Amino acid sequence: MKRNGILNAQLSGALATLGHTDLVMVVDAGFPIPSTATRVDLAIAEDLPKLETVLELVSRELIVEGVVLAEDVVTHNEPLAAFVQETFSDAPLETRSHADMLGEMAQRAKIIIRTGAFNPWGNVGLVCGVDVPRWFDEPGVVVPDYYQDRMRAAESRTD
Repeated sequence: MKRNGILNAQLSGALATLGHTDLVMVVDAGFPIPSTATRVDLAIAEDLPKLETVLELVSRELIVEGVVLAEDVVTHNEPLAAFVQETFSDAPLETRSHADMLGEMAQRAKIIIRTGAFNPWGNVGLVCGVDVPRWFDEPGVVVPDYYQDRMRAAESRTD
């Protein structure tokens, strides 16, 4: 038996397929999931599981280098915006229109995880990244400019 982490076999397996730049969406109960997406449906009942619970668990499993929210979250759902910013504090946050989240982002997502959340604009896109210090730790390997900040942040955490 798996000791900890995500126990749901479908979700755990789906997360294991992700690579750098893949998009995962964690969405509310009403999100229109395209038929082409890998759908992991965790919804049982209203707010079961909560969006925040699933985001917290997924954050422990993935390296996230970007977060995407609907513009409406920042202006109309401050508790969710604050939670996402705190949970993914190392990742830049991008906002898109609600229509883009339901359309373009949903079409691009490799995996869409449906929660039981009844949370307005409760749809979060997570762009998968790499563990910069581990990928660029060989002698003679140069860290690209776009990863310098992440390398410095990792080094400061180990000091």
